[in-house]
Amino acid sequence: MDRLRCIEVFVEVAHAASFSAAAQRLGMSKGNVTKHVAWLEQSLGVQLLSRTTKSVSMTEAGMTLLESGQAMLEQMSDLEGRLRHSVGGARGVLRVGTQPSFGAYHLVPVVTAFAESYPDVQVLLYLDDGSADLVGERLDLSIRIAPELKDTSYVAVKLARVPQYLVASPRYLSQRGTPSTIDDLDKHECLLNTMKSPNGLWTFESANGAHSIRPKGSVRANFGEPLLHAARLGCGISMHPLYMIEDDLASGALVIVLSEFTPIGLDIYAMYPSRRHLPSRVRAFVDFLRERIGGRENWSETRQYVKQEDVH
Repeated sequence: MDRLRCIEVFVEVAHAASFSAAAQRLGMSKGNVTKHVAWLEQSLGVQLLSRTTKSVSMTEAGMTLLESGQAMLEQMSDLEGRLRHSVGGARGVLRVGTQPSFGAYHLVPVVTAFAESYPDVQVLLYLDDGSADLVGERLDLSIRIAPELKDTSYVAVKLARVPQYLVASPRYLSQRGTPSTIDDLDKHECLLNTMKSPNGLWTFESANGAHSIRPKGSVRANFGEPLLHAARLGCGISMHPLYMIEDDLASGALVIVLSEFTPIGLDIYAMYPSRRHLPSRVRAFVDFLRERIGGRENWSETRQYVKQEDVH
């Protein structure tokens, strides 16, 4: 058997902790996946996985191979991609999934610039809630924004970390007062994003450590845009990533409250199914995202807005 292919199969099984899930991910039968791992174990003379009827876990040797093997696969994939790119260039249809708010505020300008640089690539944006099945939806990659990444079955490239802030309109604060502590939020109308906070909690970072509360409010939504509009109308206090509220902060339509208690930030990831045989268009777009989004220097520049919170 091809040793490199066997290592790739093993890496998928290790990440999925399941032969069946890895088989589906690789487009192989479960039996074929099992044969590849068994051949690799036999050729190396070590047991890589511990199997029971209910679970699959790595041995110490398996963890060592996962770390080194994954790095080797990434290097090989990078080399293959660069060679293909130097010969054929990027072309074809690029299917990109993203959450509506990030797509509207930041991805569309990036896609436009990318299309100008790569005229042979057609970009199709697919707006979703960030949980789309890349393989099932036939997406080349997905841009996901979350406090932490739960799905490890895909390759994930971290592009940037974006801060979140609590904001409200001056009108709301003049009527209800400005909270000075996290506990004061219990007296306010809080607008909760159920997708970003599925457990119903707001978690904050401060010099004294993390602190979580369960905000109260009569308006909830599974996307940020309705809550942002509600905040502009003076309906309450809402939490948003910086990229959604920059213009509102600059215009004074919204102000930051409780700036000394920073909500847990969000990471921006580019995710795609596999590094192996990665199309040139996908590699080119990921590199473009690294430059345009990962290279941005002002994701955290909010100091100019913080003083505006003192509205009573």
